[in-house]
Amino acid sequence: MVLKTCCVYSTGVFSLLLLILGVSLVLSGVFPHLLHLAVETEVVLKNDTEAFEAWENPPAPIYMQFYFFNVTNPLEVLDGDRPAVVEIGPYTYREYRPMEQVVFHDNGTKVTAVNTKTYIFQRNMSRGPESDLIRTVNIPAMTVMERFKDHSIEANLISAYMRSQGEGLFTTRTVGELLWGYEDGLLKALKRLSPDLDDVFGLFYKANASNDGEYVFFTGQQNYKDFARVDTWNGERSLNWWTSDECNMINGTNGASFHPVLTKNEMLYMFSSDLCRSLYALYEDEVTVKGIPGYRFSPPSEVFANVTVNPDNAGFCVPAGNCLGSGVLNVSACKQGAPIIMSSPHFYQADEKFVQDVFGMMPQKEQHQTVIDLNPLTGFVLQAAKRLQVNVYVEKIPTFSQTGNVRTVVFPVVYLNESVVIDEASVEKLKQIVLEKNVVENIPFMLIGLGIFLGLVFMFLMCRQKIPESTAAERQPLLSS
Repeated sequence: MVLKTCCVYSTGVFSLLLLILGVSLVLSGVFPHLLHLAVETEVVLKNDTEAFEAWENPPAPIYMQFYFFNVTNPLEVLDGDRPAVVEIGPYTYREYRPMEQVVFHDNGTKVTAVNTKTYIFQRNMSRGPESDLIRTVNIPAMTVMERFKDHSIEANLISAYMRSQGEGLFTTRTVGELLWGYEDGLLKALKRLSPDLDDVFGLFYKANASNDGEYVFFTGQQNYKDFARVDTWNGERSLNWWTSDECNMINGTNGASFHPVLTKNEMLYMFSSDLCRSLYALYEDEVTVKGIPGYRFSPPSEVFANVTVNPDNAGFCVPAGNCLGSGVLNVSACKQGAPIIMSSPHFYQADEKFVQDVFGMMPQKEQHQTVIDLNPLTGFVLQAAKRLQVNVYVEKIPTFSQTGNVRTVVFPVVYLNESVVIDEASVEKLKQIVLEKNVVENIPFMLIGLGIFLGLVFMFLMCRQKIPESTAAERQPLLSS
């Protein structure tokens, strides 16, 4: 009887201890902290780790889609009418982007590499062949006219040559030529005067089977938040295209990898050589991709806002003080002087005037926003879509009759959508990690549940002990009678 009572009270004490332990673990966050610590230690750029293999050669297929804007009223534009364009695409390419010439140094805290990108046309995923014709702004001609507009003698000679060759503000070229390059007659003629001038033009000329320079990345060995962060690009820690030190900073990763243990209040910094600048993305929403939980990050409108909205962007106005407006970025300084203006597709998040200046612009968040979906524990990219639009600054230049009475307009040429979705093999690995995470994080709650269960058992046993005593007392008079 004594042993039975001892067991009952031991059950009660044990249930109370489990409850106290479980609640203490929940409040202290010991298990999530240990889990995060393990992940932070594991996700490092080091040989023979999954993180390094995924960084060196991304397992998920990456696709680059191009959508061109075909000009439908070129003669009317030269007379001063609003340009009208029709979107044509996609023209899809499979993108391969392995890290090459990988060298570790500084005791494994840094790694040097070049990110070679190769594009293979996918006819079955495209609107048509690369031979499809597109009528668009003659970018080489516009570049030359802008460069010599204040030099009347040279301008007159160039204008006369353009008339003799039938060159004007617009040109019709194939998709392949516009993307990867074609020999331009005007550039070829100017090359005789300037031998260093390249007479081939393409929006992504020399970008296929090539790289954008040498990167030095932090491996994350010393600090997990430094995982894949860019230390230098082409030997430099800052840029020299912009007019402020802040705008010239090289911040964050190259946009392909991010550190583990992400929180919703983080600013994810990225350096984009396409945009010639660094930018950041903020948390937007919780998502699920192929059953894997993730956080969606996207660049807010402030990133490309005018100085009146975001004074920190004053350095992106080139020349100094020459600001075009929100949502557009003049990158001519890093594009050999070509009047190239970058924006989001269809001028999404840009000033309304840019949308209204061109008939055919229909910005939509779902189709034109840049987004990155990341697993918050590992930092692994679940899904991403980098969307950029290439525009040309077009204006009337009195010294060149080829510009007619054209309006001053930021003229859309093409927009790209570089996208990736996690592959099935990586999904299975992440599902296992998520399962282990859920088990580890729920251990305190399991202890609390077990404590509650044992508490109920204790109460039941206590009641069972009292019931026989009261029943025996009631039956005693009956036996004596």
